[in-house]
Amino acid sequence: MTGRGNRSRIPLAAVLAANSVSRAGSSLTLIGVPWFVLETTGSAGRAGVVAFCATLPIVVSALIGGPVIDRIGRRRVSVASDLVCGLSVAAIPLLHHADTLAFWMLCALMAVGGLAHTPGDTARYVLVPDLAEHADTTLTRAASLFDAVSRGARMVGAALAGVLIALVGAETVLLLDAATFLTSALLIAAGVRGVRAAEPHKAAAPVSLRAYRTELREGFAYLLGNRLLLAVVVMVLFMNGTDQGWNAVLLPVHASAELGGAGDIGLLTALFGAGGLAGALLYGAVGHHFSRRAVFTVCVLLCGAPRYVVAALTGTTLPLAVTMALSGLAGGVLNPILTTLIYGTVPDELRSRVSGVLTAGGELAMPVGGLAAGLLVESAGANGALLAMGGVYLLATLSPLVFPVWRTMDGTGAGGAAVPSPAGEVSSSGPCVPVPAPGARTPRPSES
Repeated sequence: MTGRGNRSRIPLAAVLAANSVSRAGSSLTLIGVPWFVLETTGSAGRAGVVAFCATLPIVVSALIGGPVIDRIGRRRVSVASDLVCGLSVAAIPLLHHADTLAFWMLCALMAVGGLAHTPGDTARYVLVPDLAEHADTTLTRAASLFDAVSRGARMVGAALAGVLIALVGAETVLLLDAATFLTSALLIAAGVRGVRAAEPHKAAAPVSLRAYRTELREGFAYLLGNRLLLAVVVMVLFMNGTDQGWNAVLLPVHASAELGGAGDIGLLTALFGAGGLAGALLYGAVGHHFSRRAVFTVCVLLCGAPRYVVAALTGTTLPLAVTMALSGLAGGVLNPILTTLIYGTVPDELRSRVSGVLTAGGELAMPVGGLAAGLLVESAGANGALLAMGGVYLLATLSPLVFPVWRTMDGTGAGGAAVPSPAGEVSSSGPCVPVPAPGARTPRPSES
């Protein structure tokens, strides 16, 4: 291996490392913030309100942020995003320690973090094809590695979160999460240099409201012109909404009332992450031998609804732990399929704005999901809320069996070759048209 070869792999390695650190921190927030709210307020409804405030800005920034990313530069956006998110998370325990943290402040800080987070996530995500080429590796391998490393980090972060909350408290865990954002920013700033795609697009039109609207419309037009991508986004929208309710309200309430508290949340989330890691690696190794649509259809049915039903019908950890591991295995297959489809079809010049629209579409129901879960728990009880949201999840994941457009999923080769979409354009799929995962900061097909 030549020295040049080693240098060419540095940017991809830096993005993988930054994403790993960031995803591990995500797990700390995923468990730490709901637990912090339940500890300090004792209200599932307020936990839902915090989830709403954290996720609504994510949708807004995804909708409008695509054209900005390319002008500022993907590397700069990623670094700035991590720094803002780190400061907003760190402010929560610091203000609480000073006894000045009002509930509205908590909501506002979570909103600031949500607003800043998605542009950074999108900036890293859309760089992967260029970094794969830079590292002289295949797109399918890089996409599977990107997802597998992220899932592994979430698994470790979730396990640590449960233990650390029990040992040092939720406030300290949030400070550690802030440190992960800083580490991620440093890795991107230092490691992603000399990559043309990471720098500002000098050929972009001067900043103006008219040019911005034009570029934004291009992203929406691309999605609306591709029926398969539209079907993916609609299904993922419902999946992410229900998973937000699970992560932010239902699992913490269930663990507090029926299981062993924060430690069990960490265990269950880690098991889901371990299953997801195994699923992503398994698909990367042998997935090309099977029909993409058939694998996707089976796995999407198994990754979500069973968790809700088992939690509602059992009051012990073991059955849910087994279900989470198996659901994670199924969910781990979904992101590599959608990511390969997306990377292989969306033109580079549209990638940021299309990815932003896809992410926003997939995340549109997340604010409502967290809020609805909190209200359902207070009106129908935890088990009623679990069954209701599990039913929504099941109906959403029946889509590949019902609608013919899903048959076109096998039309794009495993190597990422583009084929005409149903609308006569090249097909695509977004920065992770997120299939949710219990542990993800943003949607991506099943990070649940």
